[in-house]
Amino acid sequence: MNLTVLNEENIALNVETETKTKAIERVGNLLVQNGYVEKDYIEGMKKREADITTYIGNGVAIPHGMNQYIKYIKNSGIVIAQYPEGVDFGEGNTAYLVIGIAGKNDDHMAILSKIAIACQDEKSVQKLIDSKDKEEIIKLIMDSDSE
Repeated sequence: MNLTVLNEENIALNVETETKTKAIERVGNLLVQNGYVEKDYIEGMKKREADITTYIGNGVAIPHGMNQYIKYIKNSGIVIAQYPEGVDFGEGNTAYLVIGIAGKNDDHMAILSKIAIACQDEKSVQKLIDSKDKEEIIKLIMDSDSE
């Protein structure tokens, strides 16, 4: 498992509510700041959202770039912004976890799979939303398939 794809520096806890666009920019900028993507990738994330929502249910949205923006990915990375008050993703959908993803080759697939498993269960999502500890969030995700 490549923990450089998801580490404590990739998690923003207790972020104040903001618009969907600002939330996407926040996780996009976190991907840029931590060396996963070039700034142009954020535009692809916003265009994807304009095309089709990245809200997946259970209070989780997973913004990512459109295919033509893959060229701006330097390394696979996953970042998480936790919004206790939520972010309005439209159509009555509120995201409490906004998980930005940049995938190069298949480096991120194992962690993405664990995130998908963790986000299927409302209780697991609630633990991720309520956590005040970045290490605990990583542990909850990494241990999500061992139940």
